[in-house]
Amino acid sequence: MREIRAIIRPEKLQDVLAALEKVGHPGVTVYQVEGHGRQAGLVEQFRGREFRVDLLPKLEVRIVCRDEEVERILQAIVSSARTGEIGDGKIFVYEVKEALRIRSGERGEEAL
Repeated sequence: MREIRAIIRPEKLQDVLAALEKVGHPGVTVYQVEGHGRQAGLVEQFRGREFRVDLLPKLEVRIVCRDEEVERILQAIVSSARTGEIGDGKIFVYEVKEALRIRSGERGEEAL
């Protein structure tokens, strides 16, 4: 099993969720996060004064899936979240050692 963590632009969330549903994986957890990468924040103006916004709002989408589903899910996220501009985000893939469904007690892939 794998966990996929995708950091995306907030305005792309509905596109990503629709793409995941289309490939048969509707189960996600979404977190509001802040950060920056190479774009290193923004310089904005407010009432004639400049100020720097170092941490930009992003969303983190987490998915736990079977190993054989990873590539399909990655492609769905990339194709739906990409704008081609700096700040599109990143995706990380982690190994999951165990899963347990609280309601039924199922373990492993059956718990997904």
